[in-house]
Amino acid sequence: ECEFNTQTWDLELNKKDFQTNLADKFNMSWEIYTQEYKPRMALFISKYDHCLYDILGRYSAGELPLEIPLIISNHEDLKAVAERFDIPFYHIPFNKNIKEEGEKQQIALLQEYNINFIVLARYMQIITPKLISLYKNKIINIHHSFLPAFPGAKPYHSAFARGVKIIGATSHYVTEELDEGPIIEQDITRVSHSHS
Repeated sequence: ECEFNTQTWDLELNKKDFQTNLADKFNMSWEIYTQEYKPRMALFISKYDHCLYDILGRYSAGELPLEIPLIISNHEDLKAVAERFDIPFYHIPFNKNIKEEGEKQQIALLQEYNINFIVLARYMQIITPKLISLYKNKIINIHHSFLPAFPGAKPYHSAFARGVKIIGATSHYVTEELDEGPIIEQDITRVSHSHS
């Protein structure tokens, strides 16, 4: 984040200068926005509500400088939460047997709502390669901190059995390699034998 005096700083001139003197020289891909710009974020969810509530609570409190035009879910369980926050909710069934149809519906909605990026807030399905290619480095997954160290269906159980003394969360970019994308941020909390 940078602060400039709008009287003496010309955004377009500086963009051209940066492109010519740095970006071209180092083959960089880059973007710059003013604070007025609010990217449009789609939320993908399943049945777990804790990430959804955290994001929507921060959003409604004005902590997130973005717009959330829609929520997409492969289950209808959390529709009432979306309605409570007055955000359109779309139920798109999705599993390995109807993956192509689900993908088409997802992409159509994302394009209709002019979505800039996607956050998977405990969305329990694997994102399709086509969707990943359309939103390259613009899909963020949020999950527990143990992946990829404890892969599989019950990573918390495995970590507990192993005696892990920390718990936390990781956000990373989604790639075709499941849970292997570049890490954006992580945070942890210590746990002890007194916790269940």
